[in-house]
Amino acid sequence: MPKSRIRKKADYTPPPAKQATAIKLDSRAWVAPVMLAMFLIGLAWIVVFYVTDGSLPIDKLGNWNIVVGFGFIAAGFGVSTQWK
Repeated sequence: MPKSRIRKKADYTPPPAKQATAIKLDSRAWVAPVMLAMFLIGLAWIVVFYVTDGSLPIDKLGNWNIVVGFGFIAAGFGVSTQWK
């Protein structure tokens, strides 16, 4: 009786090495400082208005100084949407 052929196992070949892909990062380094600056300017505007009994920062605006302060804070939140 003839001897059957022995199947030879294929040698192990490691998978091809993955090539590193360059990750493009947009520079958003300006977002955090601008956001914090807007928050602090708005807060300082409101605090100065209350501490000086309405005579500063702009006397002619009167109670609208509060709206200006909250406007700076809202602008800070608007800038924060650009943060990644």
